[in-house]
Parts: sequence; structure tokens; C-alpha cells
Amino acid sequence: MQITIDLPDSLHLSEAELLTELAIALFQQKILLIEQAAQVIEMDVDDFYQLLVDRKILTAPSDPDDDPNELILAHLRLSLQDIQAGRVKPISELWDDIDA
Repeated sequence: MQITIDLPDSLHLSEAELLTELAIALFQQKILLIEQAAQVIEMDVDDFYQLLVDRKILTAPSDPDDDPNELILAHLRLSLQDIQAGRVKPISELWDDIDA
């Protein structure tokens, strides 16, 4: 699917900024999930979530130790995609990069 958008010449946004605004708008309209919108602009889902919080589109949890539901669900969906694509690690490697 290809979408064409005619923009005024006076618009002073870079392509990256425009793509970010589009991803945010599609997320707000519930056309894209948070992880899909983040993938559109090649941003980590946690960073995209923070961008949405900074813009007051989403509200961060009151307890900083709580993970927001949006991120928990996004990470679960991404993990399921990894499993379906065969991107898994053996259990013996799960703790290799954790410092004691």
C-alpha cells in the first residue's frame, strides 16, 4: 500500500521528523500498535513510549518501578514474534550477559 501526501512547501520538517509525526498520529488513531509505530521510525519501543510520555500522549505510571501496561503488552507481542520467527536462545545462554 502506498500513500501520497501533498504538503505545503513552507513546511519545515525533515523526512525523519515527518515520519515520526506520522507514526505518532497512526498510534493515536489506534491504526498502529505502539511497537508497530516505533518500528516505522526504527526506534526502540521503550524510547518511543518515552516520546509519547514527553508529549503527554501517554501517562507514565505513578510508581517509577512499575512497568506501564502498554510496554508490557508491546514486549510480549515482540517476544511472540521472535518465537514465531525462530529467534530464540537456548536456556543455557539466558544468564550469560548478566553481571553478578
